Amino acid sequence: MSASHRMLLGHYQTGTSIVHRAPLLAKYLLVLAVSTSVLLWRIPAVGLGALLLSLLLFAVAGRRVLRTWAAPLRQLWWVFVILAVHQSLINSPVFALTLISGMFAAIQCGRLVLLTTTQAALLGGLEAAATPLRWVGGNPATVALAVALMLRSIPAIATSVQNLSDAAKARGVARNPAVLAAPVVINTVAYAQRTADALAARGIMERN
Repeated sequence: MSASHRMLLGHYQTGTSIVHRAPLLAKYLLVLAVSTSVLLWRIPAVGLGALLLSLLLFAVAGRRVLRTWAAPLRQLWWVFVILAVHQSLINSPVFALTLISGMFAAIQCGRLVLLTTTQAALLGGLEAAATPLRWVGGNPATVALAVALMLRSIPAIATSVQNLSDAAKARGVARNPAVLAAPVVINTVAYAQRTADALAARGIMERN
């Protein structure tokens, strides 16, 4: 996984800040509160306030975490620009500001959870949240593992797309999604097969 993708999606940064030490439930409640607030009160004060709150929490989490705050802007700025222009035209610039700031604040709070929580703690939290599934014959550990694998597959696929795009560019081939589609699918299937083989080798699942 490239460093840029780790920073964009949120890769755990070691630290001893109060944010790192906060219970996982408290972090989830923060994400829920911010997301709910920006959805219910669509005014600039709420959106910008939530954005400033996310910046403050990143700063409290430490310098290493704070340095990653702008990662989504550096790589996805064009998405926010397109969305801002579109909303400004069909609604108003004030609405666009409210929407973009609120959406970015929610994204940042979600990233903060990943940046300040170890994978083991995340899996433990997912397993605890899935405990009620035992009542209907489900396995919380399997659910937690499935979610963890899904999250790990996102940066893996993103890295595959980036590598293939760079290889095509080096060969003078234009960046055509249709050209990259087949290699990306092949790499994704190969990644899934390697993951399944690794799980089978550890006795976690059976291969048919």
